Amino acid sequence: MLRTAAKHVSGIPLLVLLLFFFTGAAADYIPPSRLDGFVYKNRFDFDSVLIEAFYDPVCPDSRDSWPPLKQALHYYGSRVSFLLHLLPLPYHDNAFVTSRALHIVNNLDASATFPLLEWFFKHQEKFYGAQTRNLSRASIVEEIVKSAAKVVGSSYYNSIKKGFNDTKTDYQTRVSFKYAASRGVYGTPFFYVNGFLLPDTGAAVDYNTWRKVIDPLVGGKKRKNDESVHFLL
Repeated sequence: MLRTAAKHVSGIPLLVLLLFFFTGAAADYIPPSRLDGFVYKNRFDFDSVLIEAFYDPVCPDSRDSWPPLKQALHYYGSRVSFLLHLLPLPYHDNAFVTSRALHIVNNLDASATFPLLEWFFKHQEKFYGAQTRNLSRASIVEEIVKSAAKVVGSSYYNSIKKGFNDTKTDYQTRVSFKYAASRGVYGTPFFYVNGFLLPDTGAAVDYNTWRKVIDPLVGGKKRKNDESVHFLL
């Protein structure tokens, strides 16, 4: 949410925030073992158009931007690759714990990462505001574990629960936050196309706008053994 973000960073230069993030954590700075982000449908091709999105699982604007973007991804098929980054915003209740759940599930079964993201989008009201005001963190984590297990499969319940006690998943979620900061991202959703910031990010981009952005870039690129492009939201 850019408008929300602006209220929280008003009067604080972005450079100051970045210096805080990186000099304050300089002692434990180590490049991660792999690039941050989740690849949509495990499909990535350097010859394709690369779209990167920075999302917060409990951000309404992130939620609203996903259906038209997903529709565009299915339309273009292999001509477009999509990489999702997480930015758990500190002023969104339970943003960090829901982001951590996505990292945990991705480690267990990468094919379930986006279904779980969509589940969080659909049930956002369960995890912020008055709904969680009087709940302990432990009870919220337990609810997220149970919900994630329903999406991934009940056999994963114990593994998901153990994931919240694994420092690796905490580290991965922190890396996501720091990576977003290193790219100058301060709200959600933010979109990059082939490494360049898409103007007017911070709100939902509709399907027709995505078509106008991507059509000139794909040119004569042909699909490579794609699934059917028929797509129902």
